[in-house]
Amino acid sequence: MSEMNEALETIRRGADEILVEAELRRKLALGRPLRIKAGFDPTAPDLHLGHTVLLNKMRQFQDLGHHVLFLIGDFTGMIGDPTGKNTTRPPLSREEVLQNAQSYRDQVFRVLDPEKTEIAFNSAWMDKFSAVDLIRLAATHTVAQMLERDDFSKRYRSNQPIAIHEFIYPLVQGYDSVALKADVELGGTDQKFNLLMGRELQRHFGQPAQCILTMPLLEGLDGVNKMSKSLGNYVGITDKPQDMFGKIMSISDELMWRYLNLLSFRPIGEIAKWRSEVDQGRNPRDIKVLLAKEIVARFHTQGDADLALEEFEARFRRGALPDDMPEVSVQAVNGSISVPHLLKSANLVDSTSDAIRMIKQDAVKLDGERVSDKDLSVRAGSVVVAQVGKRRFARITVI
Repeated sequence: MSEMNEALETIRRGADEILVEAELRRKLALGRPLRIKAGFDPTAPDLHLGHTVLLNKMRQFQDLGHHVLFLIGDFTGMIGDPTGKNTTRPPLSREEVLQNAQSYRDQVFRVLDPEKTEIAFNSAWMDKFSAVDLIRLAATHTVAQMLERDDFSKRYRSNQPIAIHEFIYPLVQGYDSVALKADVELGGTDQKFNLLMGRELQRHFGQPAQCILTMPLLEGLDGVNKMSKSLGNYVGITDKPQDMFGKIMSISDELMWRYLNLLSFRPIGEIAKWRSEVDQGRNPRDIKVLLAKEIVARFHTQGDADLALEEFEARFRRGALPDDMPEVSVQAVNGSISVPHLLKSANLVDSTSDAIRMIKQDAVKLDGERVSDKDLSVRAGSVVVAQVGKRRFARITVI
């Protein structure tokens, strides 16, 4: 396989779409480091594994010799990204944006090579925009073009309000590509409209159009919703090794393959071999352990990963956790569910009063930890292993 084809195989791995691959080939053939852009709005202070889907792809570009532009959208963060929202998103204050941006800077080099990374803030050019500049930027697109975006069109059809400033967001994100002279921009599948905006604005300002690479949105621990801190279904890259290991071990066997494809740096052929072995009877838990160790070692150390495995086995395997444990989903109310109702909904007890009685008898455990508080609640998006007595188990997803 030629060097070009090997590079493209690495770039394609896990990607949802490349626009346009023929253009990307031509850019790669230039023989210079390409400028690879990805933007992150500092809407939360901590990164999680969902963010690292893009970071991993950026690192792969770095390993291929290219220059990464890690753009912190401190200006756009004060507008509020309307992508995927059915209501106007509250903007962040300047203080919140700057505080979260610093956290991003502290965490991003757990994945990226600092020698090949340029951190940029879009306030560096947007703060210099005059009212006339912003009006001229807005004049490059029509309202009809903006309403082609799926979330805008749905809100418009359902008579939900769309604030004028929300139209500014994709324009500014697109102009970021102009300011940074990006060759390639990465983003989630939900960002395709904004990424295409960058291509159009680069052409408008006389620049070569960037290529676009979209990555899938990573499901959280519940296997249903996009990984999100607000839903509680996330694995933070600053989580303690034991917590990180345990969360990854809690995912379903099917979701494990998705995580391996998007998060692991293992060769594709090796993962395919593991899948074949599981189809022939190998316990998928063995593969999940390898994934959990890889992720923990990446964000901590190999020693931390080994210790996390030892502690996990001490808490679960030696506690005779059954291989055929049932997996159930229960419905939260107002974002959470009490442990007694959790156990009742999962059919681990006959009634909530039975659950309370078992709690008082120290016969209830969640994720290996004994529950002593009958008023304890579990948040929506969580995945927990519940045990009642010695023989009743369930892996429960709270939705």
